[in-house]
Amino acid sequence: QVQLVESGGGLVQAGGSLRLSCAASGRGFSRYAMGWFRQAPGKEREFVADITWTGGSKGYADSVKGRFTISRDSAKNSVYLQMNSLKPEDTAVYYCAAVNGLGFRGTPSSSYYWGQGTQVFVSS
Repeated sequence: QVQLVESGGGLVQAGGSLRLSCAASGRGFSRYAMGWFRQAPGKEREFVADITWTGGSKGYADSVKGRFTISRDSAKNSVYLQMNSLKPEDTAVYYCAAVNGLGFRGTPSSSYYWGQGTQVFVSS
């Protein structure tokens, strides 16, 4: 079992930066893929970025490539999302997620572990 707690959200002007953190606990964390998803009002939750349990592979949504960076620190049981050049369309609740087995692309979202979410608001 894995428990996830996000932090670092807030209000920022367009062009600014934020760094989101996700603290994980539970046996087997080091073998879980980790990721970030977001959900804006009236929209479905969407994929933002993920990283394999080894940290050797990363993936990003096209909308955030070149602006966001995902990383993990196994020693601290944490995963991070550095967000630069923020845009108003990045406004959403951001959720940390974890999954084992085949990763996010090979596993139904109903099987993911989720954090409670942290709000990011980017003003124009």
